[in-house]
Amino acid sequence: MNHNELLCDPYAHLSRRTLLGAGAGGSMLSAIANQLAWADASGETEASRPKNVILLWLEGGPSQLETFDPHPGTTIGGEVGAIATSVPDLKIADTLPRVAEKMHLGSLIRSVTSKEGDHQRAIYNIKSGYRPDPTLVHPSIGSILCHEFPEPLDIPRHISILPQNAPARGGYLGPIYDAFKVGDPQNPVPDLKSPIADDRFDRRMKDLQWLEDRFRRQRLRDMDENRTLHQASTDAALRMMSSEQVDAFDVSSESKRTRERFGDTPFGRGCLAATRLIAAGVRCVEVTLGGWDSHITNHSLQSARCEILDAALAALLDRLVEQELLETTLVVCGGEFGRTPQINPAEGRDHWPHGFSTFLAGCGIRKGGVYGATAADPKLDPDKPLADVANPITIGDLHATILSSLGVPYHEERQTPIGRPLRISEGEPIGDVLA
Repeated sequence: MNHNELLCDPYAHLSRRTLLGAGAGGSMLSAIANQLAWADASGETEASRPKNVILLWLEGGPSQLETFDPHPGTTIGGEVGAIATSVPDLKIADTLPRVAEKMHLGSLIRSVTSKEGDHQRAIYNIKSGYRPDPTLVHPSIGSILCHEFPEPLDIPRHISILPQNAPARGGYLGPIYDAFKVGDPQNPVPDLKSPIADDRFDRRMKDLQWLEDRFRRQRLRDMDENRTLHQASTDAALRMMSSEQVDAFDVSSESKRTRERFGDTPFGRGCLAATRLIAAGVRCVEVTLGGWDSHITNHSLQSARCEILDAALAALLDRLVEQELLETTLVVCGGEFGRTPQINPAEGRDHWPHGFSTFLAGCGIRKGGVYGATAADPKLDPDKPLADVANPITIGDLHATILSSLGVPYHEERQTPIGRPLRISEGEPIGDVLA
C-alpha cells in the first residue's frame, strides 16, 4: 500500500448535515473565556484564564533525524545538517532554522517509544494514549479536556483543522466531544449562512421542533442527550450560525505581514486560526500537516514538509507569546512515529516507533529542556529495540505529562458506557519535562 496516498487525501466539503452532527462537539463555552474573547486593545487578560492545547499533528511519521534529532556525519545521518538553537548545547536539523530560535520556550523529548508501527494503530495510540481495543474507543486529549472542564461556548471548543484520516474523537465520552472539522481557513466555514429567507427558515425550525417533540415521546429519557443528539446538535449549530465568535475562524482579517509570518500554506493559515480560536475561548485545536511518509526520497520529502512547519510553528509560538497566551496554552508538535535510522534502497526511511521526537511548549512545561537521546551509532538489535534509546518514555507517559500540564487528573478513573472503570491515562508524567 502506498502510505502517502493513504495519508494525504484532501478534506471534503462540510455539508449542513455534517455541521449539525458535529456542532454539538463545541456546544460549551467558558464564562471566563467569554469575557476574554477578543480582548480589548490593551491586550489585558485575567490570570484565571483556562488552560488550552494546540496540537500540531504531523501525520505520516516525521523523521526525527531530519527534524529534532539529527546525527549529521554518521552512517544514519543522511543529508541533513545540524544547527545551534536558542538552548545552549542543543542542536536540531538545519531544516528548521526559525524553530531553532524558539527552542528555549519549551522542552524537546527525543525518546518517545511506541509498540505500534502501523499508521492507523499508531495514530490511535498517540492521540488517545491507549493502544487500539476492539471493545472500546478511547477519547483524545481535546475530548478529555473538554469533558473535564465543561463550559458554554457558541462555537465548538474542540476543533480539527485540515483533518485527514483520523481526526480526534470523543470515544466512550460520546460523539458530543468529537472534534469539529474544518478545512483551509482561507475559506469560510461552510453552511453557516441560510440559503433561504429568514421567515421561511424560522418556519422550518418550528416544524423541526414539532418533529423533535413527537420523536421523544415515550422514548428513553436520555434519548437525545446520550443517543441521537438531534436537539443538542441543532441547538449548537443554530448558536454557531448566529454567533460573532465565528469570526475567530477568519484569518483574512489579519494583516498581510501576520499572514506571511505563518506562511502562505493551508497549514500556516491553520496555525494562525488556531491562535485566534484559542483567544476566543476554544479549548483544543488540532492542525494537521500530512505527507511525512517518506519511504522513498526521504530527504527531499522531509525537507519540503519542514519548510512549511518551520514558518508556522515559529510564528505560532511568537504569536502566543505576544498575546500572553503561551503560559496557558500547551503546544504539542509531533507525529505517530519516526523513521528508521537506516536509509533504504529507495533513499527513503521506513516506520520507526523506537525513539522519536515530540516538542512541547507552554503551560506547565519546563523551558529549554531536553529529555532522552538516541544513539548516533545504533546497534539496531531487533531483539533489543530500546537499547539505543536513553530514558525511553511510553505513549502513556507522554499523555500523562500532557494531561498533567493541563490540570487534568490523569490518574483518576472514569466509567465507560458499560460500567467499566478506566484511568484517564495509563501512564505517569515525566517530572523532568514539567516545570
